[in-house]
Amino acid sequence: MDALSDREVLTAMLDEVAGPTVASANAKEKVKAQKAVIRDYLSGSNGRLKVEQWLPRWMRFPVSTYTERGGFRTADQWATVRGLFER
Repeated sequence: MDALSDREVLTAMLDEVAGPTVASANAKEKVKAQKAVIRDYLSGSNGRLKVEQWLPRWMRFPVSTYTERGGFRTADQWATVRGLFER
């Protein structure tokens, strides 16, 4: 998560980890602060409820993204073949 610097992505991750209220309250915060809140929820520190077994969307199956911008190769490739797995 250290290399991640996209506020839109981090806000979406916060929504998954902490819920929409926390995500909207931190949407305009600096990236460093958003990462700290996510880490707190994942570790259960600083009074946050610990979130178990959460994975970012790009590590799940099927893979997905947090934005509509594209450019995430694995997700783009999945979009190409997704129809082969649907009935």
